[in-house]
Amino acid sequence: MDRKMLEQQLNSADRAERLEAAKALGSMIKSGEIVPEKGQEDVNNHIHTTYSFSPYSPSAAAYFGYMAGLSTVGIMDHDSVGGCAEFVEATEYLGVASTCGAECRVSVKNSPFLGKKINNPDQLSVIYCSLHGIPHTQFETVAEFFRPITAARNERNRKMIANLNGILNPFGINVDFDNDVVPLSELPNGGSITERHLLCAVSKKIIEKFGKGQAVVDFLRNDLKYSVSAKIEGFLCDAENKCYEYDLLGVLKSDVTRFYVEANEEECPDVSKIVALANKTGAIMAYPYLGDVTNSVTGDKRAQKFEDDFLEDLVKWLKKTGFNAITYMPSRNTIEQLRRLRDLCDKYGFFQISGEDINTPRQSFICMAQRDPEFANLQDAAWALIGHEKAATEDLDNSFVSEKTDLKYPYLNDRIEYYASIGKNS
Repeated sequence: MDRKMLEQQLNSADRAERLEAAKALGSMIKSGEIVPEKGQEDVNNHIHTTYSFSPYSPSAAAYFGYMAGLSTVGIMDHDSVGGCAEFVEATEYLGVASTCGAECRVSVKNSPFLGKKINNPDQLSVIYCSLHGIPHTQFETVAEFFRPITAARNERNRKMIANLNGILNPFGINVDFDNDVVPLSELPNGGSITERHLLCAVSKKIIEKFGKGQAVVDFLRNDLKYSVSAKIEGFLCDAENKCYEYDLLGVLKSDVTRFYVEANEEECPDVSKIVALANKTGAIMAYPYLGDVTNSVTGDKRAQKFEDDFLEDLVKWLKKTGFNAITYMPSRNTIEQLRRLRDLCDKYGFFQISGEDINTPRQSFICMAQRDPEFANLQDAAWALIGHEKAATEDLDNSFVSEKTDLKYPYLNDRIEYYASIGKNS
């Protein structure tokens, strides 16, 4: 079958068709008809799929990540493991190593960080956290944990749609949650709906009303009072722009305070509950470091304060609370921030994990900053995640974080080396 057609089928609405396409493309890779990019040991443990918000289905994320040159690919969706089984199957067809995770938000109101902005830009006393290396036998247990969270989130999503309609209705634009938002998601199949889904629906309505071009820019600037950079104006004035909806969504997301409704503790349970879930399922509990923004390394983030002023106190508390790892993105922060963080990880015995947050088509699967030899440990960490996931899927007592493993490999570097060897030889 034609390669281009198969690549398009990777994003089919039908899961079976996506996997058949991945299987066919995998055969073409194995025969040498298709050759992925090679030459680096790039890894990425944080690729979003359509089960949260992304231009990629789980099968497409696996394929396009591998074709871009990743030696390992990792799925990471918000409040969902709905795409994990498909992702694993697709990576097996393609012949690329994989790891599975999920991220969610939890409350830290019962901690020393009550009232603090930590690693969540939108809400105080709430943190993002990540479950990495979820054993495949535990997908349903994690899915069960997320179901009431998803239900609570959708109650809040409906309120935010009402707020958005309050802004948009005077301009003849109306968004319906059930008819305009839900179809953009994998909600019926265990996916989640995020603020990006809401704004994607808004973007589609704006395009429907104004078309693509200067009229959209004028509406954003003059009517909605958004700041639109010259770069983004160029994108939005290009009717042939294949990333148009994502670029428009990005402008709308630059100020979520206009419509945001705070999440309650049904949606963001106490941190102790996610730690208990990680302990039950053998997953690795990780804190994603955000870091203060002064002069943005990537040039697209406004100055904001997050956890840097109290970072060591936070790291000590994370250790006491039961976190096993800290994850960070070398492209997001300054080298000074990252060196300080890495020193604290060493001091308090945290496993270091990386992952570039991929959820738009303009993003590269490859993190060039991670190729710095200073971050070579992050490659071994990805392979250790893969080895852990394999071992824990066979027996939870063999997980990276089990009591049995603590006794056998009390030194973190020895443990990473052992599990990385499992990952590379599996």
